[in-house]
Amino acid sequence: MTAMSVPTAPRPASSRSMAIAVVGGLACALAIGKALPVTMDTISGALSPLCATAAESSPLDKVEPIGSYPLPNVPGKRVTIVRVFYGPGGFSRPHRHAGSVTAYITKGEIRSQLGGGPVETFGVGQSFFEPPGSTHLVSANASTTEPAELIAVFVADEGAQLTTLLD
Repeated sequence: MTAMSVPTAPRPASSRSMAIAVVGGLACALAIGKALPVTMDTISGALSPLCATAAESSPLDKVEPIGSYPLPNVPGKRVTIVRVFYGPGGFSRPHRHAGSVTAYITKGEIRSQLGGGPVETFGVGQSFFEPPGSTHLVSANASTTEPAELIAVFVADEGAQLTTLLD
């Protein structure tokens, strides 16, 4: 008995497009995977002063790097984005940040006080701004039973220490 070959119909154009898209996606994933460790090392190095601040306040508080990018239209400046988690009753010691900071609350409520201003409480969806050189006297979770978190966006000089603790 001889093997018979069964003719197959040519693949429709949509199948070829799908195959090209899958191959392209895998190639992109491979390229990102090779670049990611360098990028995360760079981000971690830039954020180490900020991460140390959170670690000194409470074991439930932490700072997670999201991204850090040079600003091509503003030479010498960098935008850095972090997620700050405060456990119940968590806080950061008084500090100052390099450059400008905008904070956006994503969970719970955050109490904040800049310089000699009033203590304010911000909830989910609200934000506050810290001008360069501001003294951040209070940065804390407003709840002693629920966690809180915020996203902080820094715009500072390239290589600047993002957070300086105050005595």
